[in-house]
Amino acid sequence: MFQEPLTLYKLIILHMINRVNFSLTKAQIMDFILEREYTNFLTLQQVIGELIDANMIKAESIRNRTHLMITEEGVETLSYFRHRISESMRAEIEDFFQKHELEMRNEVSVISDYYKSTTGEFEANLKVKENNITLVNITLSVPNEDTAADICDNWQKNNQDIYKFLVETLFN
Repeated sequence: MFQEPLTLYKLIILHMINRVNFSLTKAQIMDFILEREYTNFLTLQQVIGELIDANMIKAESIRNRTHLMITEEGVETLSYFRHRISESMRAEIEDFFQKHELEMRNEVSVISDYYKSTTGEFEANLKVKENNITLVNITLSVPNEDTAADICDNWQKNNQDIYKFLVETLFN
C-alpha cells in the first residue's frame, strides 16, 4: 500500500478533529471520507489505528460510539504538514462542517452509558456536555440491563425535554 495516500488520510482526520472543539465519533469521520470515496473502510480503520498507536489521537468508547480526540502530538504533527492537504480538500471539509457541525456537536454532547455496579444492579449514567462543561449528569440505579439500556436510548431521544423539565422544576 502506498504511504502517501495513507499520510493524506491521516492528515485529513487530524485536520477534522482539530477543526472542532468537541470530540468527533469515528462514524462521523468515516461518513465524510467514505461518502466522498477517498478510500475504503478497511484502509480507514487501519489509518485510525495507526493514529491511535502513534498517540496522535485518543479513542474513548462510550456505549456504541468511539469518540476521537486529537492529542498534543497530533496538533504538532498537523502544524508541520497541514500544507499537504490541498486547498480544495480543506474547502470540502469546511463545507461539510458548515452543513453538519451543529448536528455533529449535538450527537456527541448527549452521552449515555450503563454498567453493572458492585451491588449487582445496573447504573445508567446520563450526561449533557457543552464545550467540555457538564451541564447535567444523572446516574440511575436499576435492577436489570434491559432497563438500563432502555433508559440510555430514551435519554438520547428525550434529553432536551428532560433537561427542560428539571430546570423548570428545580429552579422555579
